[in-house]
Amino acid sequence: MKVSEGGPSAARAKHPWQRFVALGDSFTEGIGDPDESRPGYHRGWADRVAEELARGTARFSYANLAVRGKLIEQIRDDQLAPALELKPDLITLCAGGNDVIRPGSDPDETARILDTMVQILATTGATIVLFTGPDLRETPVVGSIRGRVAIYNENIRTVAFRHDAVVADMWSLRELTAKETWDEDRLHFSPLGHHIIARRVLDTLNVPHDLSPAEARPVGERTWREARVDDAVWARHHLFPWVIRRLRGQSSGDNITAKRPNIEPLFGGSMPPGTGAASDA
Repeated sequence: MKVSEGGPSAARAKHPWQRFVALGDSFTEGIGDPDESRPGYHRGWADRVAEELARGTARFSYANLAVRGKLIEQIRDDQLAPALELKPDLITLCAGGNDVIRPGSDPDETARILDTMVQILATTGATIVLFTGPDLRETPVVGSIRGRVAIYNENIRTVAFRHDAVVADMWSLRELTAKETWDEDRLHFSPLGHHIIARRVLDTLNVPHDLSPAEARPVGERTWREARVDDAVWARHHLFPWVIRRLRGQSSGDNITAKRPNIEPLFGGSMPPGTGAASDA
């Protein structure tokens, strides 16, 4: 299904979608963007996109099947069939990131699995949105996999072209190079990062929206010693536990279920006051 015409400068217009289903891992679950009003719940870019799509759209419904820590084959096995049963007309799929960051991973093989997934999802006739990975050049340690991410991104574009999907390009989002757009674990995005990504998704879909531009506040440069201290603290609290989980065959998503497994109306077709504004980014 082709994306509707229009753009952020167009008058507020109805979009064609009423059943939005999001698939993926922690990125789509919204990790890094906790909702203080709902303990244990993470909002994320997908919720923000759903809120905008629900504005003035009768009978709009949204499901989010994403679970943190999942590899692409787990997403395929656990989320594809439930997604098809929900009869979506809009699907977002971000999968393979947890595979690509693993040592020795093959971005071409990961893309082969993604291609099969998109081929299956395309049978619904829904609009499908895929995501390129962000440019990790400025990210300490994780930046070492930049080349694999770039290869996987090119494969994603090929998959999208093959199945008439659209691509939300995060690689070109230079705002995501700012430290403030990342969570303290350096693997997930902060509320600001999720806000920026939500804007990119809506712009990719040519949907007029009310998410205002948001920029990271400039911070003073750190000394070499301060940067190394930060790296050491990060490694102790985030990198080492991640490595240990990998060695033990454990995942942060073990015993975690999808936050919105059923496709349900969102705020009765409109956003509650105060959500989606720059102040909550």
